[in-house]
Amino acid sequence: MGVIGHNGGPVLQPASGWKRHCWRQARAALLPTLPVEVVRMRVARARELGLDYKTYAGVRAQTGHDVVAFLFSSNALRAMPQQPQIPPDHAARLAALQAVGRIGLAQRPLTARDLARNPELDAAHPAPAAFASFRDQAACLRAALGTLPGDRVILIAETALEREWCASGRLAACLPAAAFFGTGVTAAENPRHSGW
Repeated sequence: MGVIGHNGGPVLQPASGWKRHCWRQARAALLPTLPVEVVRMRVARARELGLDYKTYAGVRAQTGHDVVAFLFSSNALRAMPQQPQIPPDHAARLAALQAVGRIGLAQRPLTARDLARNPELDAAHPAPAAFASFRDQAACLRAALGTLPGDRVILIAETALEREWCASGRLAACLPAAAFFGTGVTAAENPRHSGW
């Protein structure tokens, strides 16, 4: 009898040459082999989306679909009630995105109308309220997405509470704002962050 959590399969300690060969063959059979043309198209699409290929390929592998839109929290965009304009570096990053929707989620006290004044966004909607129930978050995100399927949308979030929206909205993925915008500033270090 094995230890708790053991599935009763073969021991994977230093395997003999034959076992090692079998495991490598099985693993290789699981990984798809894509034609070079498909890889080139996906690299070009990742570039259009402003994502590194590894991130884009991971989203494609998980959902089986291309990315059609980004959802940005107002915290991730650095838009605040006293200054709803997106900083120039973030605005330039949004403007560089090609063939993808850009939707802003305004967190209180910032309004969707204030956030919509940024021409780099295609639309702006109210964000789910802080500590809203899973159901309320899902309804709010569904309203923001309209007819877009959630599994083709990536959330760009700043805080842990915002990252929860990925599950409630059934979104494809959630990326930290610092990674997407290349700022390297976390929410705790951001003086403009409107903490909950």
